[in-house]
Amino acid sequence: MVNVAIDGPAGAGKSTIAKAAAKRLGYIYVDTGALYRAIALHAVRNNVLNDNAKLEKILENTSVSLAFDESGSQCVLLNGEDVSSLIRTPEISMGASKVSGVPAVRAFLLALQRDIAKNNNVIMDGRDIGSVVLPDADVKIFLTASPQCRAERRYKEHIEKGDKVTFEEVLADVNKRDYQDSHREIAPMKPCEDSVMADTTGNTLDESVEMIIKIIKGE
Repeated sequence: MVNVAIDGPAGAGKSTIAKAAAKRLGYIYVDTGALYRAIALHAVRNNVLNDNAKLEKILENTSVSLAFDESGSQCVLLNGEDVSSLIRTPEISMGASKVSGVPAVRAFLLALQRDIAKNNNVIMDGRDIGSVVLPDADVKIFLTASPQCRAERRYKEHIEKGDKVTFEEVLADVNKRDYQDSHREIAPMKPCEDSVMADTTGNTLDESVEMIIKIIKGE
């Protein structure tokens, strides 16, 4: 099995680029951030987002899984409910950053992520895939872009969905998320020593996908 680990900050285009590259290569794409978002949604629903002890307790009766259709598209199931369309809000995004720093949450999702990679050719993206989840991945990529560029992408996504946000708010969220992800005690976001750096600032989607595929193929 070929395992590709893609890490990097929020808004770098990891999910979009990894999904497109996986489709072209015939691999399964695994969006680990979606798993953390599902836990964040569950925490918000149960009003335990800011109480790690209670969050750990509700994990005992929580089921999170990924399902894939024939095209390889992924949907996220929370206790059997498809929550794919509910986990892409700014609130849940920040919540995901918060719960990802909770050791019990990381342990809860680790086995699921590794099991998927063990049985499939995968491109898996997140914050600590190469360093923690798949330390023996065949290819490790740290995908990034300037904060301004990442905020512009996120802002366009929100506007297209009809969200009422300003660019300044999105940029502030990007910078806050970067700080949270890189300064957390558990598995902070940082490039692995054996990661290939890939900066997508100014790239079109096609250019970024081509860049990643060339890295994976060793070209």
